Amino acid sequence: MTKMSRRTVIRSGLAAGALLAATSCKRQSASSGPTVITNSIKDVTLRMIGTGAAQINDIKEKAEQELGFKLQLRALSTEENNQIAITQPKQYDMFDGEYFSLPLVFPSGNLQPIEVKRIKNWDKIVPYFTTGKFDSSSRVNDSQGTAPFKVMYVKDKDSKEFSTTPTDWATLIPFQYNADTLGYRPDLTGKKIESWAELLDSKFKGKTALLDIPSIGIMDAAMVLEAAGMMKFGDKGNMTKEELDKVAQMLVKLKKDGQFRAFWKTFDESVNLMSSGEVALQSMWSPAVTAVKAKGIQCTYAPLKEGYRGWGGGIGLSRNLSGIALDAAYEYLNWMLDGWVGAFLGRQGYYSAAPETARKFMKAEEWDYWYEGKPAAIDIVDPFGKKIDSKGAIRDGGSFKDRFSNIVCWNSVMKEQTYLVQKWNEFVAA
Repeated sequence: MTKMSRRTVIRSGLAAGALLAATSCKRQSASSGPTVITNSIKDVTLRMIGTGAAQINDIKEKAEQELGFKLQLRALSTEENNQIAITQPKQYDMFDGEYFSLPLVFPSGNLQPIEVKRIKNWDKIVPYFTTGKFDSSSRVNDSQGTAPFKVMYVKDKDSKEFSTTPTDWATLIPFQYNADTLGYRPDLTGKKIESWAELLDSKFKGKTALLDIPSIGIMDAAMVLEAAGMMKFGDKGNMTKEELDKVAQMLVKLKKDGQFRAFWKTFDESVNLMSSGEVALQSMWSPAVTAVKAKGIQCTYAPLKEGYRGWGGGIGLSRNLSGIALDAAYEYLNWMLDGWVGAFLGRQGYYSAAPETARKFMKAEEWDYWYEGKPAAIDIVDPFGKKIDSKGAIRDGGSFKDRFSNIVCWNSVMKEQTYLVQKWNEFVAA
């Protein structure tokens, strides 16, 4: 038993005998050695809600194989995901969401704080999640929007209130994040895209698209309008009513003038718009760019001169989880940071929250391409083995440091959130 891994113990069912002698013992922490769980772990099924970018069957199947219990995935738009998390707590066991959504979701009381000491790779999580620092000497740019560390902690195990300083209780366990920008088809634009303002170029009239998630779409629009010199914002992550009025007014005019081809809500919609050629330039997510490239179509994730919009995502636990189901959920959280998932998502263009562990599951040449910004020493493939870049290619935007040191705002929930949604819906319906 002493030479067996924690997960071997869980899968084998050998803990059943031990349980008879220790039924009154509490579960040990993640750092205190093998966890004793009965073989009824195989009967556990955890239901997870989340966005399509990470609700991937390959991850589900790998987790079930290694952990011994079942997962049910439900892929939703960001708005649907948040709505269910807030209003239908009995419909899920784990919540795959973004940190910017937490000011909406966590006060509902439907998520339980996560005990940090049960997360074995907590010390390997990139510090901008846990301390707000980019590295040991410098802080991330958190002046606009909701940087993840601002909502990483709550005050105690029963709290719904965020803590401004680290505690023993976390809201989500991070597993992916990125610096977002515009995606484009070089064959359709006919040139290199270097500014957010180019989304408004009349040359691309009827060939552009925006992300139709109000909290994020409005920030992309603000980046575009500010880059074009049409507006100046005090904080793009927390706009005033006057600013929201002006943004909506300008967007409605642009829509009526025919600048936009579409507004997308899901990962698949954005891939289809770009791969079909319906749009040449649009709001985009890194895995969507990778999916287009996997079809053999050139697509670029533009390193724009004004900078990136940052975000982070993680897994939270339903307040309804307890007993062996809760233990299984903690096993899943730990597995997410073990490295395999980080490497898998890294091949889509996302970054691992624990890159040190992900690196163990990547070829040295992959690591150099995705994280170091070096020319690819081999052909680069996506998580499903499809070629997306040739030997010699350099990742759009360069290294991890280059990209994350150029984040200028973070996804957020604004004080005028209700008014924001109202104005955005008026624009989309215009």
